[in-house]
Amino acid sequence: MPRHLFKFFFPASGGAKVMESRNKSIRLARYGCTNRPFYHIVVIHTRMGRNDHPIEQLGTFDPSANEFHEKLVSLNIERIRYWLGTQNIHITNQVRELFGLAGLFPIYHRTYMKAWRNRARAETHIEKQKEEKLKQEQEEKEKEEAPKEATGSG
Repeated sequence: MPRHLFKFFFPASGGAKVMESRNKSIRLARYGCTNRPFYHIVVIHTRMGRNDHPIEQLGTFDPSANEFHEKLVSLNIERIRYWLGTQNIHITNQVRELFGLAGLFPIYHRTYMKAWRNRARAETHIEKQKEEKLKQEQEEKEKEEAPKEATGSG
């Protein structure tokens, strides 16, 4: 079958031929537009390209925050557990991190580091805001005292 017709007959959600001897990986396949990524979590043969035809789609991941500042993930837990039980399966770090946050794996070490950096950045931001507020209050006090001194000496 010609390659350009292959994707027409098989949907992006899966359907590729499973070859038992080949190594498979669970990884992210990027879809979406420029500056608006959207990922499918797929099982695919390791040597195939990022968006080549997957064996099965296990979930989706939207890294762009919505109006509630949430990054949305949907997972098919039953199929993920099936694929984790098979041999010759490799899981990428990004997917391992998502599975850790979902409770399928222990929390990935990068998640702790990311949370620590975000917390430190937030603390420094709050400290800068406090310092700016104190400076503004001091300037306002100085402005109030300056006219009083000018009227008192005249």
